[in-house]
Amino acid sequence: MANIYDGAFRTILNDCRKLIIPVINEIFDETYTGDEEIRFFPNEHFLDQQDEADKERITDTNFTVFGKIPKKYHVECESSLPDRRITIRLFEYDAQIALDEGEVTEETLTVTFPNTAVLYLRTYQKTPDKMKYVIVTPGGTVRYDIPIMKVQKYSLDDIFDKRLLMLIPFYIFSHENSFPEYNSNDQKLEKLKAEYQVILERLDRLEQQEVIGAFDKRTIIELSSDVIKEIAQKYENVQKGVGDIMSGALIETNARRLKNEAENETKKRTALKLLKRGKQTVEEIAEDTGLSVSEVEHLAGLQTV
Repeated sequence: MANIYDGAFRTILNDCRKLIIPVINEIFDETYTGDEEIRFFPNEHFLDQQDEADKERITDTNFTVFGKIPKKYHVECESSLPDRRITIRLFEYDAQIALDEGEVTEETLTVTFPNTAVLYLRTYQKTPDKMKYVIVTPGGTVRYDIPIMKVQKYSLDDIFDKRLLMLIPFYIFSHENSFPEYNSNDQKLEKLKAEYQVILERLDRLEQQEVIGAFDKRTIIELSSDVIKEIAQKYENVQKGVGDIMSGALIETNARRLKNEAENETKKRTALKLLKRGKQTVEEIAEDTGLSVSEVEHLAGLQTV
């Protein structure tokens, strides 16, 4: 089950990587604008094991944000009950990330540990607000906190106001304890469905405002549908009720994309005809067809090749 959620988390990070910036700002109190370069690094790390084969460890994400000072980040997504193994596993990842990217100069090894955090999809009584590393070395003791983001504590208004859009696929976790009620009570289920209708409407507005692109919106909807299907598999009415809303939105999004593509091709054919006639400037053709000046210039360039 956890693989579905891990997969959704990795997918939204890899396919819509700019969406991680507001989350990093929230967790680490950063002030990134969203224009920074983000460079992802391999998630597979092999841990050296004495007297046995090396163990492969796959992190959820390992990347650097190139702000004024480049900073390395490692963020894990967890849906299970907190236990000491998670902290150990995190440290193994961090140490291996640091070692993989370490530098040796004149017999001096320099390793940089990443800024690490955990997103907990479910919050239990045992879920702490932070974890802590205490590393005792001959040169001194190093202590620092590993912050925890509890996804269930964020309301829809929080998510949209703070642009924490990559949390939307996991928003259904905040309703998980009420699934039995929703499944047997049509009125309560309708309220949940209405909430997801609001999510779709707010995503539409963000797309219209060009805060997110059509691809980002579609990815969020698709992953939300996948997570709902998994988490509510024992509750048919919940799965079908909310799932149908998201599936319908996907169908509509695909239809709109195809329609837009067809309209854009028509505009390009018209622009090419006008360019061949040579009676209008690039700016005039752009205004008449609805294409951008750069698109018309690109078409004009293709004609001269």
